[in-house]
Amino acid sequence: MLLAAAAAAAGDQQYPAPALYVVATPIGNLADLTLRALHVLGLVDAVACEDTRHTAALLGHVGIAGKALVAVHAHNEREAAGSVVERLARGERVAYASDAGTPGVSDPGARLVAAVRDAGHRVVPVPGASSATAAFSVAGDVLAEGFRFRGFLAARGAERQRALELVITSAEAQVLFESPNRIASLLAAMAALDPTRRITVARELTKQFEAVTNMAVGDAPAWIAADPNRSRGEFVVVVHARAVVPGADGDAATADASRT
Repeated sequence: MLLAAAAAAAGDQQYPAPALYVVATPIGNLADLTLRALHVLGLVDAVACEDTRHTAALLGHVGIAGKALVAVHAHNEREAAGSVVERLARGERVAYASDAGTPGVSDPGARLVAAVRDAGHRVVPVPGASSATAAFSVAGDVLAEGFRFRGFLAARGAERQRALELVITSAEAQVLFESPNRIASLLAAMAALDPTRRITVARELTKQFEAVTNMAVGDAPAWIAADPNRSRGEFVVVVHARAVVPGADGDAATADASRT
């Protein structure tokens, strides 16, 4: 029934061959798979994917069986792109799906797309779920004019500290990803640099225990320490934009939205 509904909604569109279809998949809630994505996954000759086991389970949930799967992940993307290009040269349609969300944003996919384009083949986006845009949409950052996506910062050391300083000193809105084992240290480091900066912490987006909290980053270390559950899951942190105001010396200075 799902595949029939997808075909009814999306089947009249054009699906050229050969082509690579870059397919966004759910970030946690299976219902976020679009009808167009479902139709494409059923239509293509093969699905390139970050983890074949994960994608096989997804396809099984929606009733797609027997699909050829090609592993294309961060450790083999450049080499595996060659096998995808070979399929396209034979006139096939191939989809690419990362484990969750939109490929090529933080997950693998960019090298694959570049290789396919360099080989002269078409690349078709099939948009859908993205944790970055999902978090930003509920941040309520009225000063933002778009955002800079930073993804995961360096894990440790001077490189991480430099990245954090860039985040905090920039006036623009930014979106970060963080793992549960580093979220507390991330918030503490940001609070030490500028405790007044507004942030939104989005945890487990689209899942059963989804939580979205707005606060000054100076309040974040105590907030996360108050409940062990607050440091569990996958995190997106939106650093809110700051207003740019004239400084006393005539140069531009920044102020937090909470002060304006």
